[in-house]
Amino acid sequence: MIRPEQKSDIDALRLAIESFGYFPALVFDSVMISLGGEEMVSYVVQHEPTITPDGIHRHVTVALLTPTRLIINHTDDADASPGVGAQAASTSEVVTLDHISSVSLSRIVSEPSTYQPDKVDLQEVLLTVAWGFASRIDLEPATCGDPNCEADHGLTGQLVGDDLVIRMSVDADGAESVGQLVRFGLAMQRTRDGW
Repeated sequence: MIRPEQKSDIDALRLAIESFGYFPALVFDSVMISLGGEEMVSYVVQHEPTITPDGIHRHVTVALLTPTRLIINHTDDADASPGVGAQAASTSEVVTLDHISSVSLSRIVSEPSTYQPDKVDLQEVLLTVAWGFASRIDLEPATCGDPNCEADHGLTGQLVGDDLVIRMSVDADGAESVGQLVRFGLAMQRTRDGW
């Protein structure tokens, strides 16, 4: 049951989902089922269309922060079965906050030499949340430091947590969406004791 004081936040979330026009009733219902009656601390919504030779494939990610959980909902176009119209897959993942190992928020600003905290000109924001479910390995050729060496030194790299990555830019997503991602990232960083 939604408490009256939460109604305006839930309405704002619904409007954010509806603004993309991608099966908004399905996306909103999927998110609300996972939220249940728990309080919503913060949210972010991202639309990521992909253009391929087959057409445009849409993907919406909704991330909700509650006092105890991170809820991530992904809704995608699904391959339609023969004789069936459009289909979409909507999947929610729930992670308890005590399983989250790190929250990284990177802000890219214009004119850093004239940076003023009250006049931040954000261009891009990257939020990475890790809890150990998914990782990626970034590899590159290893070197010995000798610019003339032609020996094969193998590969070097690092294992990077890649459970949730959301990147937004002012040019692609708008300043309001970028600001919402910053607010969500800061809420994630500040929710757990010790962060």
